[in-house]
Amino acid sequence: MTKIRILPDILSNKIAAGEVVERPGSVVKELVENALDAQSTQVLVEIENGGKSLIRISDNGCGMGHDDALLAIERFATSKIYSDHDLFNISTLGFRGEAIPSIASVSRFTLITREGLSESGISIKIDGGKIINVSETGAPIGTMVSVGQLFYNTPARRKFLKTTNTEMGHIADTVSSMAMAHPGVQFRLTHNGKEVKRLSSVSDPLDRISKVIGDTLKKDLYPVNFTNDTVSISGAIASPRINRTTSRAIFIYVNGRYIRDRMIQHAIFQGYGQRLMKGQFPVAVLFLKVPTQTVDVNVHPTKHEVRFSEQKKIHDSVQYVIGETLKIWENSVKWPLHQGDQSDPVRILESSDTFVQAIDQQPTPDPVSRPYTNPDRPKNTPNIAALPKTVPVSQLREIEPKQSDPLPKQQVLWQKKQFSDLKIIGQCHHTYILLEYDQGIILLDQHAAHERILYERMKKRSSEVQNGSQQLIVPETFDLGFSERDILEKIMPLFERIGLYIEPFGGNTFVVKAVPALLEGKEIQPLIRDIIEKILETGISQDLTSAMDTSYKLMACHGAIRAGQKLSELQIKGLLQQLDECETPSNCPHGRPTWIRWELKFLEKSFHRIV
Repeated sequence: MTKIRILPDILSNKIAAGEVVERPGSVVKELVENALDAQSTQVLVEIENGGKSLIRISDNGCGMGHDDALLAIERFATSKIYSDHDLFNISTLGFRGEAIPSIASVSRFTLITREGLSESGISIKIDGGKIINVSETGAPIGTMVSVGQLFYNTPARRKFLKTTNTEMGHIADTVSSMAMAHPGVQFRLTHNGKEVKRLSSVSDPLDRISKVIGDTLKKDLYPVNFTNDTVSISGAIASPRINRTTSRAIFIYVNGRYIRDRMIQHAIFQGYGQRLMKGQFPVAVLFLKVPTQTVDVNVHPTKHEVRFSEQKKIHDSVQYVIGETLKIWENSVKWPLHQGDQSDPVRILESSDTFVQAIDQQPTPDPVSRPYTNPDRPKNTPNIAALPKTVPVSQLREIEPKQSDPLPKQQVLWQKKQFSDLKIIGQCHHTYILLEYDQGIILLDQHAAHERILYERMKKRSSEVQNGSQQLIVPETFDLGFSERDILEKIMPLFERIGLYIEPFGGNTFVVKAVPALLEGKEIQPLIRDIIEKILETGISQDLTSAMDTSYKLMACHGAIRAGQKLSELQIKGLLQQLDECETPSNCPHGRPTWIRWELKFLEKSFHRIV
């Protein structure tokens, strides 16, 4: 007698159900997908006891005739693919023909459907995979599927279901995520007879997005619209100030299918860059359209994962459009500060490389602290002076605003304005700078703002020529462990580009010979250790780019003016002028905001001047 046996259909369907049907929310997903594939414009989802007692999906789609309905309950019966070619050109949400027989095998299942040309519908009742009754019945055009007592015949699976509220939460999330991709479809969700969610059909996808993720966020959503020869990207992303502690507010769709994809999620984070702090997640809804032959949706039974044939191009496209959209937002936040003449010129510094001396407060070099010249550097390499030239505020000139390259298919919404245009009110607790604009008050964090300035200054200069340094009259020595030593030896040549000179001193000991001008007088050893520990935590890439970026962030933090430090009006003006020159002025390198805004309307409401 052979040991290998062919499994009965009911048992194989139960095994398939274990892959396709994880919980009640999985049932809702599969059945709603079928309703959408049937071109429905109305979908009703009725739930009882978190889906454990009943799941009923009703739609007004094309429905099925008698023969098709009977075939639909057979495993691998589908109207959506016929050949190998079709399998790699999937344009529908469902396609395998597994969902209905798998669900029917682990529940008390009823299918009622009617197609447009039929005078009556058909009702099919199945109990645990066995057909109990087939009959004609009166029914509207469309399909209604009832799933009762899910997993009643597989108690091992039923006991793993969570509480009613938890399962209902998953169902609500499933309906919401699918509804965002189909704004023209009306969705209703009820639980135990009470309406939980009603989403009317809308013509503007942004209306559906804001309805799902919260109407209060609509004003903070920025439309995304981008197309190239690989992918079309639409949807919306939120201001970095609107963020979450998990990735639950990131919604990614490919050809209308809601998916989870680490590659695209990574591209979204890369696009946001330093605008988010560690542990913060953006709010983003992206709809990607790609040729069906370039994406494989058949890599996982739940169809939540896909595989792209041009993965890097898609990653780079998503990163680009996110970054460019946020740049447009940042230009707009320099901002709707002035609502008058949009052609008013903005004031900028005479040179984009100028640093006002009042900010850095660097002393004139003396015998104890003098410009450092690396003896190993070629003689034809220039040695930059330790301090930049100072341009008095009186020498500022007016020019027309620079026009940045527009994002393809994306309209610039506001004219760029400058921080230095604003009226300085003063300093609050020697930490926050108060600024007045036409519609309210701006509160600027002086440390975060100066951090951003120093960070971008170092990045810019490190890509140009070597920076001047201040030689230490008494070089500092310090010891490191093996791993720390290995990292430091790799990044020492890059440190020289920004004026930090460190040399080996035997074994695991190193000596600091010179520091960048902006770090003069600061404790350098803790900074170096912070840099190395951060690199150990995040890893070090082969080209060391991310390692140096980490270094720039920490150096900027150590070199920036501190909270509690009193500034003169001239110093504040210098800070604002330098912040105007930054590419990303609204966030410090670690992602913290540099400013917040209080509008007049908010102030007037707070004082009950208006209702």
